[in-house]
This record gives sequence, structure tokens and C-alpha cells, in this order.
Amino acid sequence: MANGDAAVEAVGNGKEEPAARQASTFAELGICAELVEACDAMGWKEPTRIQAEAIPHALQGKDLIALAQTGSGKTGAFALPILQELLSNRQAEQSFFACVLSPTRELAIQIAEQFEALGSAIGLRCSVLVGGVDRVQQVLSIGKRPHIVVGTPGRLLDHLTETKGFSLKKIKYLVLDEADKLLNVEFEKSLDDILREIPKDRRTFLFSATMTKKVNKLQRACLRNPAKIEAASKYSTVDSLKQEFYFVPADDKDCYLLHVLNERQDSMIMIFVRTCESTRLLALMLRNLGLKAMSISGQMSQDKRLGALNRFKAKDCNILICTDVASRGLDIQGVDMVINYDIPMNSKDYVHRVGRTARAGRSGYAVSLVNQYEAQWFVLIEKLLGKQIDQRKVDRDEVMILKGPISDAKRIALTKLKDSGGHKNRRNVGDDDEEVEDHSHSKRLKSFKKSNRR
Repeated sequence: MANGDAAVEAVGNGKEEPAARQASTFAELGICAELVEACDAMGWKEPTRIQAEAIPHALQGKDLIALAQTGSGKTGAFALPILQELLSNRQAEQSFFACVLSPTRELAIQIAEQFEALGSAIGLRCSVLVGGVDRVQQVLSIGKRPHIVVGTPGRLLDHLTETKGFSLKKIKYLVLDEADKLLNVEFEKSLDDILREIPKDRRTFLFSATMTKKVNKLQRACLRNPAKIEAASKYSTVDSLKQEFYFVPADDKDCYLLHVLNERQDSMIMIFVRTCESTRLLALMLRNLGLKAMSISGQMSQDKRLGALNRFKAKDCNILICTDVASRGLDIQGVDMVINYDIPMNSKDYVHRVGRTARAGRSGYAVSLVNQYEAQWFVLIEKLLGKQIDQRKVDRDEVMILKGPISDAKRIALTKLKDSGGHKNRRNVGDDDEEVEDHSHSKRLKSFKKSNRR
């Protein structure tokens, strides 16, 4: 068996598998009839580029390091080969066949949903092990001996060390989704402990929209002569995504935000901010202005986070304000626009954020509100992408008309936060228990803006 150093050497030398004609159907890739039917049922008529390039190598039993733009079908690229191998071993012990690790709870739940959808006709059992959820229910799920375990590193390790009879010593596949994040220092101890609990004789898949090649991190993942698949340049965004930025004074960022929102009132919009406290404040402020806004952050309970996501997906509200907890891998259908209210200090986070729109071939729009203190970070983002992002100009007087209504709305929001205990106990408070009003007031704001313009 080749050791980790061999894997590192292969990746470090940048050796890639030769490109072949992209298959136009899943059957051409070698996917069996039962799973082709499952793909059809999910509306997957033809494989995406990453699926067409990764699946053949996976079916040959190779480890994978796969880099693809977010929204390009990465989950299908690793789920289909795993399910096909599971089907081919029907007579063997099938429980705890594969383990998939994700950096966020929401992404883990989404991955499990796709596995269950693809395996619904074959009786697939899947267990999700993430924090913020009742552990007793998870233990009961483990007791059903699932084929696939999907989890976040911390909670999975908790069950491995504390749940009697639970072991992954016979798994055949390990998948690290959003692998660059999982290989970071914050997950280092949990991941190392998990790797010691699972067999070395396994297939390992690393999938991400961005990827590191640091030798020590790849060694820890224990890959064996992997096939390296790059279905995109190292850090890139899809061609169907339009990207622009406003250069705004820091004190007036809220005015520019409302200006953008008023121009796209019927759009499904995700707004990214830097802190959990900002999500709550901004959501309250926008609701005071009559907009249908909700927030999601790591300080909310898991039930409330999922509740907010589900209301956004169901279009009960059209604006979701979030931290980077929502930037990784989440596939929310119909997101028209991403707004970077705060510019991320880590340039790679920008790629993941804007990847929430323009997914699966659809068009999308990303706009960044860059103030004088964030310009240096935005330059690094452009350097990472290898291109300049267009600046959008606007009449400042037109934007500053909104200063008065925004000041009032923000004052009311701050008062409400203070009355509810400020930001200290936010973990037990979420926006899903707040009434989301209609946006008639935002229409009045637009009329107010027009009348002043005249």
C-alpha cells in the first residue's frame, strides 16, 4: 500500500489525469441502471463536469482530490460511486459502509438528504451526526446500523468515544467535503482522532471548491496515489455569475445596502456579514423597514437555524442574513443574489459566499459593499480570482435620501436587542420566532425616494 508521502508527491508534482471526452449520460460513466433511474428522478439528466471527470476514477477504486466550483454537483460525484459499490456488495456486511465529514451542520444535513434521495429505491439507511441536535435520537439512528454516516467532526468523535457499540473500523469510504476547511487547524485534533479510529485500507475522497496543497495536511488525510481532478481553476467563480462592487463610506453602508435591496425587491437574496451579532441587528433593522428578512448564525440553536433556512427556501422571506456558516456547500434553489455586506478577511471565503448563487448553470449576481477599511481585503480577493471586479457607480444624493428611515429603523432594532438582553444570550434566540412582515413599507420607501428625486 502506498504511503502518505507518495500521495503528497503525486499532488505536489501537479500530475493530472488526461482529459477525456465528457460523457453525456450517467450510464456512459458506468453508473448502474438503478442509480441512473434515481438521477432521473432527481432531475439530473446529464452529468456535470466534475461528475464526468471524477466518477470514472472513483469506480476504478482510486482515491480522489477533486477541485470544482461550488454548485457544480460535487455531492453526486462522490455519492454515486459509493452507492454503486454498496449495491455491488449486497451479500456482504453493508452497515457503516461510508463516512462523510462536513465542516458545518447544515451542509451535513444536505449531503445526507442527497444520499437518501439517490438511495430511496434501494432502502438506503443514513445517519446524521451533528451538534445542536438531541444525542439520544442520534444514538437510536446509529442503532439502526446505517449504510452512510454523515457528520461534523466534533459530534462524530463524541459518538465514537461515548456511544457503546459504535465503530467505523470497517468503513470502506471516507469523504471530506469542503476538504480545505476540514484540514484547517480548528478541526485538526478531531480529524486526527477520527483518522485513528478508521481503517487505513479504504478509499478516500477530498472534494472542495478551494483546496490547499500543504504537505502536512495531505499526509494526515492518508491518501494513496490519488487521481487529481481539477474541473475548475484553483480559485474561480462560474461564468454565469455577474460580480460588481460599490465603494462606500463605512458610516453609510446601510444606505447603500437598502439602495441595492430596493432595486431587487422580488429577488431571493443572501447577505453575508462578519459576526453573529450583526446578523440579528441587520435582520431587525430591515424588518423595521418592511423587508422580509431573517438571520442565521452559529449562535442560534440548530432547530432555529434549520427553521430559518427552511423558511427562506420556502420563500416565506426573501432575504437571509448570515455569517460564513451558510457559505459552505449549501444548495438553496433560486438564490438570485449574494451581497457581501462585510468583506471577508479570508479571500477564499468570498468564493464560497458568491457560490450560493449562479448554481447548476443558472445566472446570478454578487455585489460587495467595500468601505475604506476593507479595500485591502477586496484587492486580495481580486488577486485570488485573477481578475478585476467592476465597480458600480451611483448618485450619492440618491442613496443618502434613505439615511433618515434607516437611522430610525436601526435605533428601534438596537432598543429591541437591549430589551431582550442584548447579544449575550443569542444562542437561545432566533429570527424564526419573529413575525416577518410584508414589505409594503419598502415600497413606500421606494416611492419616497422617487418623489425626492423629482
